[in-house]
Amino acid sequence: MIAVYYHSMSENLLVPTVDISAYVTDASAESKAAVARALDIACRTVGFIQIVGHGVPTAATDGLAQAMDDFFGQDLEEKKQWKRPAKENRGYSPPKSESLSYSLGVDPVTRMNDFFEAFNIGSSEADFPGFTDETGDYAANTWPDTPGFEERVSTYFAEARRVAYTLQDAFADALGVDRDVFGAVSDHPINVLRMNNYALPPGSIELGADLTGMGEHTDYGMVTVLWADRVEGLQVLGRDGRWHDVMPAEGALLVNLGDIAARVTNDEWMSTLHRVKPPIVDGTIKRRRSAAFFHDWNADAVIRTLPAMLERAEPVYEPVTVAEHVQAKLRGSRAGVKNTAAAREQARVEAAQVEAAQVEAAQVEAAL
Repeated sequence: MIAVYYHSMSENLLVPTVDISAYVTDASAESKAAVARALDIACRTVGFIQIVGHGVPTAATDGLAQAMDDFFGQDLEEKKQWKRPAKENRGYSPPKSESLSYSLGVDPVTRMNDFFEAFNIGSSEADFPGFTDETGDYAANTWPDTPGFEERVSTYFAEARRVAYTLQDAFADALGVDRDVFGAVSDHPINVLRMNNYALPPGSIELGADLTGMGEHTDYGMVTVLWADRVEGLQVLGRDGRWHDVMPAEGALLVNLGDIAARVTNDEWMSTLHRVKPPIVDGTIKRRRSAAFFHDWNADAVIRTLPAMLERAEPVYEPVTVAEHVQAKLRGSRAGVKNTAAAREQARVEAAQVEAAQVEAAQVEAAL
């Protein structure tokens, strides 16, 4: 039996929960079809999904959390030795060294870079025998000398990758596309696992300001599989133009679509804007951890709208390679170069800013 229900995280936003165990256990075609239908509805209406029945062992997520605690708990100068060039998308990113809103060509609301710190690993050229990296998107990983870090993180990476490919098969079924269509463009993907730590040392920033843990952005690839603490902070932009809080359900992984999914479906499926706003308790920022696995397809693959989608509407996106798309986003977030190819997403962010200003003005007027 498939379990599909709706989890209300805040007023007017329902994040569906879908049990994908039919795909994990290779159940009947009928059971898989029910899951595919549920995913299709979720992808068209919200773009965020709570998935259960994913089969990721608790030991794998516990090991990941411990590895993150061990690494991020070190002194800043110790962590900085594991920095890498921004283009490589590997290694350590210190607090306030990135601004995700630039990946959409939008200035940060606070004119301040995001305060999260992160560590990235990903697929390297060596993972694909016979493959030659011609785009520079498959850099070798840097592994810190933190005891147990590489083993624990690698274990979770493999589990998250399995979930991402399972979802990709289900997405193909939901769209009525042969699975080989997506498989052909993801046999050497530029998958990345980004481990995020949202915390700041006391006194490093003025509390009471409009703090941004991670600025508004869309994810770059096909699908993102997110493990996170059950702590407030993640916010999703709803169809009502307002930001809504989202927290992982007990035992669930959060899944959201990326730009590739929106492009291949001609925006019939949603690459939902999201951000992280820090919860502040007793004058201090409450720590929050997350680990996002980005399934981003082959760097040399061309992102094209599926023919079936073009039978219903004119194309809203021009073809672009995965490498071109991802590097434009990374130049924004990690190098501060505004992405000029994200006009649709930029318009949605700016509309939300106008909506927020109008709501605030109405609240002030009502208080007078």
